[in-house]
Amino acid sequence: MSRREQIVMTTEEVGAFLLAERVATVASMGPNGRPHLAPLWYVPEGTTLRTWTYGSSQKVANLRRLPQATVLVEAGDSYEELRGVSMECDVEVVEDGERVAAIGSELTHRYTGSEEVAVAASQFVRVQAVKRVGLVFTPTKVVSWDHRKLGGGY
Repeated sequence: MSRREQIVMTTEEVGAFLLAERVATVASMGPNGRPHLAPLWYVPEGTTLRTWTYGSSQKVANLRRLPQATVLVEAGDSYEELRGVSMECDVEVVEDGERVAAIGSELTHRYTGSEEVAVAASQFVRVQAVKRVGLVFTPTKVVSWDHRKLGGGY
């Protein structure tokens, strides 16, 4: 078995990893043909990620032009601890205000850890939803690695 095969995460491990981590780096294609990178908070559902952002942002302009992105979620402070998931995704730009607000509420709950705070922030989320769009990243290809599976050996 190759080293590459040894470090691949199972589907369950990928899901657990995406649930445990908090920041995804999203690469869309900029108007000049170069990648445009942006960090985003997200809500995972398996390998599908949902988030929101300002509708006037560069990443949204890029995704309207070409609704594809590469998304990277990574962790680890040393080589033997490196783990991550890279996904090539089709992207849905969500315009419906109710869906955008729902994504904002999910994000608020996930990142505050409190249903009570999410409910209290619901008016703020609704006001923000008017300026924002939702983004749904659906993977077409998933690549993962977990160097911890090598037990410190290379």
